[in-house]
Amino acid sequence: MDGDVRASLGSVTPMTTSHDPSSSTPPDPSTPPDFTGATVASVQRAVDDAIAEAEQHVADVLATDPGFAHTLAPLDQLTATLAEAYGRGPFYARVHPDEEVRNAASAAEEKLRKWEVGLASRRDLYLALEAFAETDEADELDGEQARLLAHWRRDFRRAGTHLPERQRAEAQRLRERLVELEVAFQRNVDEYEDAIEVTRDELAGLPDDYVEGLDEGDEHGTYKVSLDYPERFPFLQQAEARDRREELAFKAGNISVEDNRAILGEVLQLRDQLAELLGHESWAHHAMEPRMADPDRVEELYDELIPPLTSAATQEVDRLEELLAADGHDAPLRTWDYRYYDTRLRREEHGLDPDELKQYFPLEAVLDGMLGLTAEVLGLRYVASEDADAWHEDVRRFEIRDAESDEHIAWFYMDLHPRPGKFTHAAVFPLVPGRRTQAGFVRPVAAIVANFPKPSGDRPALLRHDDVETLFHEFGHILHDCLTRAEFARFSGTNTEWDFVEAPSQIMEHWAWHPDVLKRFARHHETGEPIPDQLVKQLVATRYVNRGLSYLRQCYFGRLDLLLHVAGEGRDLEAINRDAHAVTLLPFHEGTFTPASFAHIMGGYDAGYYGYLWAQVFGDDMFSRFEEEGVTSPDVGREYREKVLEPGGSKDAEELLRDFLGREPSKEAFLHQLGIND
Repeated sequence: MDGDVRASLGSVTPMTTSHDPSSSTPPDPSTPPDFTGATVASVQRAVDDAIAEAEQHVADVLATDPGFAHTLAPLDQLTATLAEAYGRGPFYARVHPDEEVRNAASAAEEKLRKWEVGLASRRDLYLALEAFAETDEADELDGEQARLLAHWRRDFRRAGTHLPERQRAEAQRLRERLVELEVAFQRNVDEYEDAIEVTRDELAGLPDDYVEGLDEGDEHGTYKVSLDYPERFPFLQQAEARDRREELAFKAGNISVEDNRAILGEVLQLRDQLAELLGHESWAHHAMEPRMADPDRVEELYDELIPPLTSAATQEVDRLEELLAADGHDAPLRTWDYRYYDTRLRREEHGLDPDELKQYFPLEAVLDGMLGLTAEVLGLRYVASEDADAWHEDVRRFEIRDAESDEHIAWFYMDLHPRPGKFTHAAVFPLVPGRRTQAGFVRPVAAIVANFPKPSGDRPALLRHDDVETLFHEFGHILHDCLTRAEFARFSGTNTEWDFVEAPSQIMEHWAWHPDVLKRFARHHETGEPIPDQLVKQLVATRYVNRGLSYLRQCYFGRLDLLLHVAGEGRDLEAINRDAHAVTLLPFHEGTFTPASFAHIMGGYDAGYYGYLWAQVFGDDMFSRFEEEGVTSPDVGREYREKVLEPGGSKDAEELLRDFLGREPSKEAFLHQLGIND
């Protein structure tokens, strides 16, 4: 579709209003929350007030006879209270510009999570829930209500609340210490800063707009290249100075290593002890119990995929080493060479120049295209606020409305540019869970936090295509959180099986590569000319270039995570890291310790990083329906919205898949994309 997406689809229009999110009564759904004015005191108060309210919910449960309205309903309100407290407190540890507020938010996160640990150890609450489970009313529950009861009972069992008092106390002690360590690990990664200083000559290969965006170095005439994604990855992809690429890669491989190596070791030991106490073979077995997979099924996935990926990657390494040799360097290809020669190969053999390509991806055009696409396919309308009332001036706020009924659905925020102390990766944070209350449906609120280039003066923010893909991916999480129609906070949005949660985002990535979609919004930032068909063909032709190496790197992190959590007492972290890294086919970068910044395994992906690859299998399978019936089909999109996004975690993920696919899930689409079964 040609023309301006904002104007032609009417998907984005401006409005302004504000509301205090701390209000105890459900807000007018047309009034957005206000996230300005956070202070150390307000962050602490948000968590203290939430804990006090949650304590009252617990007291209400214990003071009444068993019944859904008196037992489970207050527990779900408790879940919502804690979730909203996260958005008004701990969330600021990831995004707030004031270091004192970030530190207070980090401490508040630890306090909140420890209270949750204590909740799961409440024997009296566990007995009250079990008393309700024995009633006739509980026997007659069905659907989402029956699921809520089953999940709460499972939570208490997994917390060890059924154990004798001494073991129960030990389980709580272990979990509280884990909270302290996990929060500290993430804080160390978020706050870590480092850079290399380079001369102008050592920036050869990089475009002028990249150089202009760098800070000056301490030495006259030098520039700083930081570890932030918008600076690190282009340098590794395009800088001709091989020794400086090596230096930057070395620093990236040692983020927070002095503090986090010891933290990681203690965390793994404590998880071992807790898993044994709870009767599990390993932490991996414990962590995967509520997920789709188990350690054996994950190993089967890797056993099936790694051999053909290795075969493809071996040929890819050979080709890249030919380019390495042509530059006068001896084999083997190293970790700091891969991105550079991958970029060279795409340019020289497929004619794809990343600097030329990004001229067609100014951030504003990409946002308009993504919003216009999802508005059309999913039946939505987006309303942009003139004033975001947010934690930083860079943040934007949008309202989501149903295109047909004009019903308000949700609010979301976009915090897209790097700054000191901010969360260093890309992620979506749910701030208010959607759920149904006596006062009506509480509309969800979520935020995407990323680190894309920032416009400067007359220079727009130009995205690399992998930035475009990342933006589409994360927006999949926004849609999952914001379109939920789950009855309970417990199942709101992405509160589904952890190894399914990436699948709706994997779907979004396909649109970022589809020619018809790209040509709808990719425009040259100076001339406004649409992206040439030839350039689109060149881009699409490179989608699976060096796919073996790329997926083997993902397998490295998945296997590292798995090995760390099945190894048991006496594990050698260095040896495990090297063993897992061997799958990449590239020599290990001596002196580095990447696990020290592997924050995923402290933030819910412990023994779960395999989920990215696992979920991609299902994401590809679901997208096959769009490929068969229309890549931008509103009919398929509406069904996808209703059967996958809106239920959230209110149904088993495999049931959602069967509902949408009309058959059993399959690996066929994923394998076909990779050419493995051709």
